[in-house]
Amino acid sequence: MHSFLKAIGYGSLKNHKEEQALILTAIRDAQEKSIFADGKMRMAELSYEVAPGIGIVVRGEYDAENQFHMEHYFPYLKGTTVSAQEEIFISKRVDTDAYTGMCDDFRLGVSLIFYLQNAVDYMKVGRRGEGMVHPVVATGLAREGKILLPVKQDIRAEKINADLTQRSKLIAEAKKGNQEAIESLTLDDIDLYSMVSKRIQKEDIYSIVNTSFIPYGSESDNYTVLGTIENVRMEENSQTGEEICILQLCCNLMQFEVCINRKDLLGEPLVGRRFRGIVWMQGHVDFNA
Repeated sequence: MHSFLKAIGYGSLKNHKEEQALILTAIRDAQEKSIFADGKMRMAELSYEVAPGIGIVVRGEYDAENQFHMEHYFPYLKGTTVSAQEEIFISKRVDTDAYTGMCDDFRLGVSLIFYLQNAVDYMKVGRRGEGMVHPVVATGLAREGKILLPVKQDIRAEKINADLTQRSKLIAEAKKGNQEAIESLTLDDIDLYSMVSKRIQKEDIYSIVNTSFIPYGSESDNYTVLGTIENVRMEENSQTGEEICILQLCCNLMQFEVCINRKDLLGEPLVGRRFRGIVWMQGHVDFNA
């Protein structure tokens, strides 16, 4: 079974028989259909919603007799906030008709790699949509997570945000070969390393690091996320009745939503506190913007 099904309220599924029943229901009762026709081939995405903005997408192909044949499926969370607006590069996975998106977001310090939710939209524009600046609405699914207390800030939030914005600009200039930017970043890193080395002897790492976004494991679109909670809303899976928690996070100035089963979240999620968990990143790219 898909390992992130429980994030959208299917933690009670026990076996493949129940999983197949769910997939058949999603195909039969899909509320949205997106189709790309290329000659005799008709690729389709069937979306089945179980809570506002939360559900399952079944991707496959219609044959000449209009019979649908499933290729694969995935749980999803539709976001509401544009997380990044950068050059987007798309690559097809080798095992399925699934696609991965990538963009360089200097706020994160790493390339943002995500599972493309709207693959049919990409098929319609083809390579014309690559290497161009498009808005990305990023979201994440988490199998488990913890709520951490916030860090007491000695410096005003505006000053911290201004420093992060300036650092992002320096990284962009350094990538272009600007020697002054490279030297400035090097000195900043030396100072940061010295400060962390002193504080780590007496303090916990999570009292030093406010937010972080770190690649996790061999899956390129999985990350260990530590982000500040800016909004919390609760939804209920219409099929199972399980409670789903949607957290609006701010991580290194990037905003995105994370969906997790309430039973798998340790602690009370409140605005201002922090969330830590391993997150499967997804993204919806507006190729027409």
